[in-house]
Amino acid sequence: MARLAIRSFASGVALLVLFGSALFHVASCDASSSECPDFFADIPYVRFEGNQTSNLFAFRHYDADEVVCVRDTCRKQREWLRFSVAFWHTIRGEGRDPFGEPTKQWPWETAPASDKMERAKLRMNAMFQFLDKLGVDWWCFHDRDIAPEGEGGDLKETERNLLAMVGLAKELQQASGKKLLWATANLFSSPRYMNGAGTSPDKAVFLSAALQVKQALDAGKELGGEGYVFWGGREGYATLLNTDMGVELDHLAALFRAASGYADKIGWRGQFLIEPKPREPSANQYDYDVSAAASFLRQHNLQRFKINVECNHATLSGHSCAHELELARTQDLLGSIDINRGDPQSGWDTDEFLMDLPEATRLMLVLLEQGGFERGGGLNFDAKLRRESTNVEDLFYAHIASMDAMARGLKAAAAILNDGALKDLKTRRYRSFEGYSLEGRSLADLAAEAMAMEVAPSHTESASQEKAELLFSTYV
Repeated sequence: MARLAIRSFASGVALLVLFGSALFHVASCDASSSECPDFFADIPYVRFEGNQTSNLFAFRHYDADEVVCVRDTCRKQREWLRFSVAFWHTIRGEGRDPFGEPTKQWPWETAPASDKMERAKLRMNAMFQFLDKLGVDWWCFHDRDIAPEGEGGDLKETERNLLAMVGLAKELQQASGKKLLWATANLFSSPRYMNGAGTSPDKAVFLSAALQVKQALDAGKELGGEGYVFWGGREGYATLLNTDMGVELDHLAALFRAASGYADKIGWRGQFLIEPKPREPSANQYDYDVSAAASFLRQHNLQRFKINVECNHATLSGHSCAHELELARTQDLLGSIDINRGDPQSGWDTDEFLMDLPEATRLMLVLLEQGGFERGGGLNFDAKLRRESTNVEDLFYAHIASMDAMARGLKAAAAILNDGALKDLKTRRYRSFEGYSLEGRSLADLAAEAMAMEVAPSHTESASQEKAELLFSTYV
């Protein structure tokens, strides 16, 4: 039987909880008001209804508790996919672009609020109402997404603001059962980071970045976060004429090592992640792609780190998302995925929702070959509505469509791996190496074996790419 309960937060915010029902409902956002608005009152709960439904607020393919087996491993869809909603795009997305002002008037931004902290509480409540209506288990945030910086950069006020919002988020998590996938610090928006954060030539700026990382790690640990992401949007350069690249990379590695050491000190056992991107906003970003990030991690012996691959960043670097995932997987570095896509006709980071079944299947093939996500990993919707989409309903349509696409991709990839036809084709291409080890063979040994063949091979076996593509197409 459902039970009503009212809980008082340390922050002075009361929460109305309906246990045993879908919604913990609404929380007070303003200490002077009795309750917080239900920002999605006109949106129904999103349920699985199957492919025959005409209801746009329903899943056709994502059935959270449906069990999908890949070879001998069986998990529910929600466990394979581990969907997460991004606070910055979903709740804080304004529709601003380099050529225009914000276009979106979200109700949590227009509802009355006495100050910036009350506004932050409205946003936090909107986030958890959205998660609940959509049926997503996880969320992610930057520190400045959820809590404003103190007036004039006041460090103590900034810390108080973050602590207050973490307290509210913790209460909402406990009431709703939602969980934090990963947290991060925004080390790119403030003017102080215009020359970098971990790579800044200014010691005071570097120290400010270290403080932000510490506080964000504390916040993530308090909320049970499984991961922590470093995205270095300003960790790069505009020209080498005024840049000491070696110094900057060493300083960045030092910041990462300090973060890892602090995590050990506070007992946080989560996964550190680096998110590569070639450019934007930096003209030349140091963690250009998976290859560059992996090289950096190896060079500096950063063993606690894996890679968070964002699909649009992959295409900006000239690779497919599947390429970046596979390269990370083969080095045991695939930690998490920011699921989105870019516009093929534009050369910037458009962060669109991925809805393409063949692409979703290619990505899920890599993930399932790995055996799924480990701690700290998930499919985070680092994706935003188009600037012209301004209704709250659009937030649901976008997430529903992408969740359905990834669920279809999951099932198609599972079928491909279980049937084994593509695996057999791939194995046959390398069968001449069966029982043959390259380990310990010198170049002279290999050359002697080649001479023993007497005649160099004039051709090799067909790669059968078209057959592979035809086989793939039968599943999608």
